[in-house]
Amino acid sequence: MGLDDWLRTSAKKVRQRGIEGASDVAYDLYTGLWWLAWPLSLGTNVYEREWDLLVVLDACRVDLLRSVADEYAFLDGVDRMTSVGSMSKEWMGKTFTDEYARETANTAYVTANVFSERMLAADRFRDLDEVWRYGWDETADTVPPRPVTDRAIRTARETDPDRLIVHYVQPHHPFIGLDAGFDADPFGPAVSDTVVDALRKDRIDAERFWEAYRDNLRLALDDVELLLSNVDADRVAITADHGDALGEWGIYDHPVGCLHPSVRSVPWARTTATDGRTYEPETDRDGVDPDIEARLRSLGYVG
Repeated sequence: MGLDDWLRTSAKKVRQRGIEGASDVAYDLYTGLWWLAWPLSLGTNVYEREWDLLVVLDACRVDLLRSVADEYAFLDGVDRMTSVGSMSKEWMGKTFTDEYARETANTAYVTANVFSERMLAADRFRDLDEVWRYGWDETADTVPPRPVTDRAIRTARETDPDRLIVHYVQPHHPFIGLDAGFDADPFGPAVSDTVVDALRKDRIDAERFWEAYRDNLRLALDDVELLLSNVDADRVAITADHGDALGEWGIYDHPVGCLHPSVRSVPWARTTATDGRTYEPETDRDGVDPDIEARLRSLGYVG
């Protein structure tokens, strides 16, 4: 979002929401200061770790994954590491760099994250499968896990890449299964609230938010379990592109450049995968021409 767009959006918030709009603008200014940290090179690039299959759970906090680890046999210990970014756009830009061009060229990347359209070039990968283009669920306003799992299994079986990255949206909001309304758009898409905004404004109980956050992680992990029994990989790592702030330092969500550990610390769990051919994927890679801006707004991003 450019300065002019931000000023127009800010004026609209104040005009239509009054004091609450002014509070939103002040919060935007505060979190916007984290953009200054964008040039900093912090964190561990995933290509510095050993893995054949990398599962990325978008916006998954370390404590969130640990809270459900005993429910999944493949989660035998959850370590942590520092991510190279505090949001998906930054993570992509600082992961798939020229320094790791050789590794990227041997990587198949199956992703439900819309920022791939802006940040990545398909010719840098062995295969770039942007599931968000055709696997979007209009009712849930996001990409559910199953199309991602389907495409990952198909990619692994048909192309047998040296490295495979599978990037799920969940547990990132909007939360599947949570009553709608927090992403309602009474004043236009530029000023609509997300469920994280609702948490910041005390419109949703923190316990209810956490349960929905955790339930959406379970949705992804149930599919990860299916994935792990239908692909072959000796070295599997489960991680996140970034975490999520839930009020620490007065921060919510994951602003670009944010250095708080709740955002920059991500889980790192190791396991293995064996293709038992227990499942046949159904999702086809049918190209569509989606409204990219609308899909970014669904995930809480504007511009």
